[in-house]
This record gives sequence, C-alpha cells and structure tokens, in this order.
Amino acid sequence: MTNRLSIVVVEEDKSRSDLIVDSLRAAGDFDIVVISERTSLARRISERGPDIVLIDISNPSRDMLEELTIASGPLERPVAMFVDRSENSLTRAAIEAGVSAYVVDGLQADRLKPILDAAMTRFQMFRRMRTELEATKRALEERKVIDRAKGLLMKAKGISEEEAYALLRRTAMDQNRKVAQVAEALVTTAGLLS
Repeated sequence: MTNRLSIVVVEEDKSRSDLIVDSLRAAGDFDIVVISERTSLARRISERGPDIVLIDISNPSRDMLEELTIASGPLERPVAMFVDRSENSLTRAAIEAGVSAYVVDGLQADRLKPILDAAMTRFQMFRRMRTELEATKRALEERKVIDRAKGLLMKAKGISEEEAYALLRRTAMDQNRKVAQVAEALVTTAGLLS
C-alpha cells in the first residue's frame, strides 16, 4: 500500500476550490482537505499535517501574503501559491518567506501536478541545504571550542598543539564523550576560574 500525498487547499471561493479539487483528483490519488476560512489557519494546517499546502489567491496584499505564508509553515512543508496577478515586491516577499512555488497568472488544471511536483522537489532541496548549513555551523563552532581548549592546555601545561589535542581526545575516550564536549567543559571551567 502506498501513502497518498496529503494536500491542504486554502481557498475561500467554493467554486474555485471545487475546480482545484477536481483538477487534483484528475491528476492523481490525493488526500485533499479544503480550508475556506483564514481564521486559525496555522492551527488548522498544523492539525492536518499535510505533505503540501496549495494556496489560491486572486490578488494578494503584502499583509495577506505574510499571514498565509506564516500560517502554512513553509519551513515545515512545501507551499505552492497561485495568484492571478502580482508585483515584483510581492513575488520576492513570498519567495523570501519560503514559498516553494509562486505562480502568477492563476491556477490552470493542466499545470497543477507539475507545479506541485516542482514545489516539493524545491522544498526538499532547500531542506537538505538548511540541514547541511546547520551541521556546518555546528562543526565550525565545535572546531572553535576545540581550538580554544587546545590553546588553554598548551599554555597551562607547556605542550604542543598535537599533544593538547591528543590529551583532549584521550580524555574524551576515557569519559565516553565527544572531543567537543570535553573541550566545551574545559573552556567553561577556565572561564569560571579566570
């Protein structure tokens, strides 16, 4: 059994939401929920936990865009936004807010599935990049702490950089901890003593 893609459609106009649902059903077997009111939108989307959010707005304002983008959780899931017309600043604001696909010129049934696929792919790509960036930042911070700890050991014990690192590593192994954890403890203790 395969998992069906769950889609939340945010659309206030019943005839437009029916058109969107029909287009989605024609494109594949999806679990579709329509939210027609913007009140408590964030909570309602979060309760559903969809794979993707599809928002259809005829003429968005900056405030409406920000509200919808925050509510749809673009860092948690892909968001595809369809608008009839837009200004450059609104397009930029939507993309900067994390919208995965911002389509001007309205929603057309034959373009719906490829756009959703592209939005999901783009979201996954950016999620991977955010994860890699966070890991890189964490590694850089750990490296800085280890370097500071080595410096403290070199000064206090009169040893070389290699010997200081070997001491940190040996202590980490003895305590079944990471080198960065031992280095952090040493730097914190040295800060308290100075």
